[in-house]
Amino acid sequence: MKLASIKKVLILVSILAVPGFLYYELVEQGKNRYKPLPFFGPKKVAATFHTKRGQKIPDTLYHQLPDFKFVNQLGDTVKWDTYKGKILVLDLFYVKGNNYAVDFANKAMKVFVNTYGKNPLIHFVGLSIDPVRDTPVALKLYADQLSASAGKWDLLTGDSTAIYNWVNKGLFIDAQQEIVNGEHKFTYSNMFVLLDSQRHIRGYYEATNQESLAKLDDEIKVLVAEELRNLNDGR
Repeated sequence: MKLASIKKVLILVSILAVPGFLYYELVEQGKNRYKPLPFFGPKKVAATFHTKRGQKIPDTLYHQLPDFKFVNQLGDTVKWDTYKGKILVLDLFYVKGNNYAVDFANKAMKVFVNTYGKNPLIHFVGLSIDPVRDTPVALKLYADQLSASAGKWDLLTGDSTAIYNWVNKGLFIDAQQEIVNGEHKFTYSNMFVLLDSQRHIRGYYEATNQESLAKLDDEIKVLVAEELRNLNDGR
């Protein structure tokens, strides 16, 4: 075969190969680059199936947070229905006591509120682990200091047993309180938790770690995209 003919064949093969290569890069590699967020907590296989590429795949039931009934800084009752269709960014706190970790988390939360405050999909929640002292009146004063507006950044309190059950058994965050020498002591994992609109846990992030907070910022965007896609798909 002449050299000119070989060149023509190579050019033709290249032209035919490029679309397939671009499709692979944009679709297959794009999927890897934008993986959905994981689900945290126990899961089990459902009796239902979905089909993917002609194969029947069992559906998975992921852990869902139980319902709750707490009260915010305005004294309003708050339940899951209050946050229906919302993404939640949640952390734990307590008002009294000089706690660097709480202060740092509050500052970080304020940054997220300022960044995403106008997005109707996203809501912010602080849950008190000192509910006996953190009454709605105390939370209102604290919220004013933080510029935490109810309806966008809720500070919640409620029954102590209900709160600790919900935190330990629902969020799977270790939280304990005890009185030592007449003073309240709290031991807890100082984390931000990212929750989707279906009450699933989608991420944990250390509240005093800048790299972890940057990851939360990225994953809020990923979850927003997922929620919007699900809305478009009618889910």
